[in-house]
Amino acid sequence: MAKLTNCLDTFSIYVGTYKKYNESSIYGEWLNLSDYSNYDELLQAMQELHQNEQDPEFMFQDYECSQFFIRQKLISECHISANIYKIAEEINNSDYDFEVIEAYAECMSYYYKDVSDLLDSLSDSYYGEYDSDEDFAQTTLEQDGSIPENLPSYIYIDWEATARHLMYDYMSSNGYYFRN
Repeated sequence: MAKLTNCLDTFSIYVGTYKKYNESSIYGEWLNLSDYSNYDELLQAMQELHQNEQDPEFMFQDYECSQFFIRQKLISECHISANIYKIAEEINNSDYDFEVIEAYAECMSYYYKDVSDLLDSLSDSYYGEYDSDEDFAQTTLEQDGSIPENLPSYIYIDWEATARHLMYDYMSSNGYYFRN
């Protein structure tokens, strides 16, 4: 089996069925999505796991994954999107680490339903990773030439206040900064 990397590496689901649950059984198994190359392989593994049922209605009793997948409505108790591998591939093939994409999606309140649109918008607004708003403000203003190189040593810049005002035009999550 081919193995996807990055965003599906930590995505696991506990697959049971509603029939077993209604019969007071939580029998199922944890499956790691990264162990399967596509949705059809995952579906086949789920069907093999519950082969003792005629037409099993899968129940995802628990799942461990990024909030990104939950907020994008790609996983719930009764549903896992058939597009999840396509979306994961798109994310994995992007120029960004998954953590950057997650941070941007959070800043945008998961506004984008289409991952392609999210990635296009991200590429227009990503500014980088910084330890604090003050570090971001100082680096940004020094790089764009707003702060002269030969600033006299007796002039002090209140980076906290500067960052507070600069952040009206930017947003951040988990140390990643984006233009509004």
